[in-house]
Amino acid sequence: MTDVFWAALALVLIFEGLLPFLSPGGWRRMFSEMLKMRDGQIRFFGLLSLASGCLLWLWVA
Repeated sequence: MTDVFWAALALVLIFEGLLPFLSPGGWRRMFSEMLKMRDGQIRFFGLLSLASGCLLWLWVA
């Protein structure tokens, strides 16, 4: 179980690092656009991300 956690964490870090590594300018533009969003919009995307992750986890498990 612990190995799966560390493998999942490693994958998250890899995917999170891809965009800033491959396209720092695009990442910066995306981040500046996110700063213009209202809190409710950011929460909505966070909720979508959480729900997608939970559904994927239930489908895989």
